Amino acid sequence: MTKDELRAQLERQEQRYKEVYGGEITTYAAQPEPERKPWRKRASIVDLAFQEEIQKIEKDLQQPNA
Repeated sequence: MTKDELRAQLERQEQRYKEVYGGEITTYAAQPEPERKPWRKRASIVDLAFQEEIQKIEKDLQQPNA
């Protein structure tokens, strides 16, 4: 079934509904697809603690040993 055939069928159904039931047809515009945002992982407490330990180790390595 092509789009034109589908449109024609829907129009026939609309007319039939109006004639037989005396109903009112309300058409709505299609809703836009939601915008996808890039997924980001939040750092957990464990991740933050690991980063702090790495920074401490790097700082210790940079200091000259006396």
